[in-house]
Amino acid sequence: MKNTFLLFFSLFFLIGCNTDKKISVDIKNDIVTPKTYVVYKADNAIIIDGKADESDWESANFTDEFIDIEGVKTPNQTTKVKMLWDENYLYVYAKLDEKHIWGDITKRDAVIFYNNDFEVFISPSNDTHNYGEIEVNALNTVWDLVLNKPYNVGGKPKNSWNLDNLKSAIFIKGTLNNSTDIDEFWSVEMAIPLAAFAELKNSPKTKPKDGEQWRINFSRVQWNHDIIDGKYSRKKENGKFLREYNWVWSNQKAINMHLPENWGYIHFSDNNATSKIEFKHQTGVLTEQVTYALYRKIAFKKLKYLKQEKVGFLTQFEPIKIGNETINASFLKTHTGFTLQTKNTKKNIVYSINETGLMQRKKINNSKK
Repeated sequence: MKNTFLLFFSLFFLIGCNTDKKISVDIKNDIVTPKTYVVYKADNAIIIDGKADESDWESANFTDEFIDIEGVKTPNQTTKVKMLWDENYLYVYAKLDEKHIWGDITKRDAVIFYNNDFEVFISPSNDTHNYGEIEVNALNTVWDLVLNKPYNVGGKPKNSWNLDNLKSAIFIKGTLNNSTDIDEFWSVEMAIPLAAFAELKNSPKTKPKDGEQWRINFSRVQWNHDIIDGKYSRKKENGKFLREYNWVWSNQKAINMHLPENWGYIHFSDNNATSKIEFKHQTGVLTEQVTYALYRKIAFKKLKYLKQEKVGFLTQFEPIKIGNETINASFLKTHTGFTLQTKNTKKNIVYSINETGLMQRKKINNSKK
């Protein structure tokens, strides 16, 4: 990837494009604005019991309420999350309003989302590769797995990846698997071991420090249900299960959680939760989201014809203007696929992404702009 980036950088700035015709594309409706959250440090020990009644939790803010995964509809039941951290764990507390709390999957690493569940997705390097996923149902049955890259570019899940130091607990305001009453909510509390996710990082593979930013998102899978002989099950019509609902914290703009480029951002702070720190992006998030939107057009949508060009083909896009910012982009056909490169005219960072969706960032000198 590094060699491809340097080749493209040299070609783009030294010899220009193979064609004078620039590609015009409208991506305004494809841009995602990820949510952000400052994760404060816990002053005291957090007991994982599903209740989150410690003073640190009381001081921590909830996220915005979850939305439909496509960002269009408002769910009919509320979900929201809090986060804290210390030197060993990322703590997550989720409260899920629920009138019917049920579950029947008890085997670890089974397909937990066949029950109503809560899911956490974490990418420590913000490049779409090497990320972990944790799912849990109301029985506190866990499925933890890691992916080397998203499914849509050939990613392979590794179910044998177990977070041995993961701690999780469920609290239920109501009754589990009792179809004769109406429940209030169930909550999930997790202590997610940071060392395991540090191993997924690009070098250096260290646990987060003050000021570090990771990508994260949360999903709630919710099924319509039947009650047969007093037991809950997923609802069927004409012999087929109805589709599940997917409710998320940060808008995915697609029914697909495995678009890590659209996940939210968290900022680790050494301050405690009584502090009020403004989240500030450390990278050019608008340029990155434009890059990802263009990438999806080329990889899967209307611009995929570019992948059929000859190796060495180099072309440029019409400048993309969003607000008061202008982003230039170019495409290079490579032996392995392609490289897309973007540059914000106000920034000194060039972004490059290849056919697998892997993002790379390179600072350039102002004199070379």
